Amino acid sequence: MKPVIIGIAGGTASGKTTIAKKLYHAALKHGTVAMIRIDDYYCEQNDLSMEERRKVNYDHPNAYDVTLLTNHLIQLQAGKSIQKPTYDFKEYNRSQEIEEIQPVNVIIVEGILTFSFPELRSLFDIKIFVDTPDDVRFIRRLKRDMTERERSVDSVISQYLTTVRPMHLLFVEPSKVYADLIVPEGGENTVAMDVLLTKIVDILKKSKA
Repeated sequence: MKPVIIGIAGGTASGKTTIAKKLYHAALKHGTVAMIRIDDYYCEQNDLSMEERRKVNYDHPNAYDVTLLTNHLIQLQAGKSIQKPTYDFKEYNRSQEIEEIQPVNVIIVEGILTFSFPELRSLFDIKIFVDTPDDVRFIRRLKRDMTERERSVDSVISQYLTTVRPMHLLFVEPSKVYADLIVPEGGENTVAMDVLLTKIVDILKKSKA
């Protein structure tokens, strides 16, 4: 059967991953599932020094190899496996690790710019935008980047002000218009989660009929 592809977009630290994980575990009860972060499709930067990598605007669409991601989703739709890259945030570059993803019933794609590429949007059966207040998102990002990505307070603030916030206003926030469902406050919105899960289960059941 053709897989159900769910796109999840929203600002940095809005709660996209929380929703993606909850949908992942719920959908597992009804079929096979794969979760893809578009961050793993950042362009390779082997030709850049570490200092040059740090200066790249990772919140701009040009930072992504969207052609590769699109081709991978099309291959999965066609029942073929893919070799998905993985990204190392500490190195500001793709790692050597490759993840093989087999064809599945449900594919969840999440990232800040998930709806910024027309070629990706056309592949999604369900489009979800996670809408969380800016101050909450910044605090979450600050904590995450310091603990998980070994960033300093100054570097997080500088990146937020110079690229993250401007790119959010330019690319992420406007992409909200493409969403089928806008979820305030992320994965803690139990009503929205119940609606999403009901819809996904219904699609899976119909596809098996």
